[in-house]
Amino acid sequence: MASIMILSQTTLFPSSSTKLSSLFLNPLLYTKQLPLRFKTNRKSFSVSASSSHSLQALIFDCDGVILESEHLHRQAYNDAFSHFNVRCNSSSQLPLNWDSDFYDELQNQIGGGKPKMRWYFKEHGWPASTIFDMPPENDDDRVKLIDALQDWKTERYKEIIKSGTVEPRPGVLRLMDEVKAAGKKLAVCSAATKSSVILCLENLIGMERFQGLDCFLAGDDVKEKKPDPSIYLTAAKKLGVSEKDCLVVEDSVIGLQAATKAGMSCVITYTSSTADQDFKDAIATYPDLSDVRLKDLELLLQNVVAAN
Repeated sequence: MASIMILSQTTLFPSSSTKLSSLFLNPLLYTKQLPLRFKTNRKSFSVSASSSHSLQALIFDCDGVILESEHLHRQAYNDAFSHFNVRCNSSSQLPLNWDSDFYDELQNQIGGGKPKMRWYFKEHGWPASTIFDMPPENDDDRVKLIDALQDWKTERYKEIIKSGTVEPRPGVLRLMDEVKAAGKKLAVCSAATKSSVILCLENLIGMERFQGLDCFLAGDDVKEKKPDPSIYLTAAKKLGVSEKDCLVVEDSVIGLQAATKAGMSCVITYTSSTADQDFKDAIATYPDLSDVRLKDLELLLQNVVAAN
């Protein structure tokens, strides 16, 4: 059996100024030597011929994994802020607008739309808007404000998805088909609103693949958002598969933390907004899934174990 070497994060990201286009390398290299040790920045792993891990279920995140969606969500939030004239500074004549650099940091630290807004308003002041002329002062009104903004944002996001201009990321559909053809379980777990995730999946992976999922969970289905592991623990129960036999595909540290806290191994397919994050706990890191096959992932989960 050939052994596997995973390129370390240092290799994938030689410097902060390196352009992403120069990093689109296949991180799976084959060699005839056994055993093999390899390192990420902080943790060492070993490859051996024996392991109790066996890939029985592949679980995809949606935003950032199935589609590059960060800029679409940001557009929808800003459209909502403009529609309701949301102003955290009462003296400002312009509605709130999250720029791309700020949103990249925000969405990589806080999962879910409502928690994002609640954190922002706590930090920068609760806003005036056409929903409430004065900034809401009690919890009930603050919940109403966030609910109204999130509902409008979700509908706007749906309009963008239905425009037909959004495509799935490379390799996603082929890998999903390989999983089903091999008789493995296939799931999607997203922190986003269920209605928006359903729309994304119907439009991007197609109705047949969507209806063929063995498990589908969204942020509405669990009490805590990622990085809490609830969504992945719930998925394992619904799938009837042990956590150690599940492999998660994520794009961010938040998702990676949720997977590892659930006792699942995780591979990363990063985006332009997550490329500089520390993925030391991932068992592999890819620029996309175009060169990743099911057999590669099976071998990873079967043979890669954390060194003591």
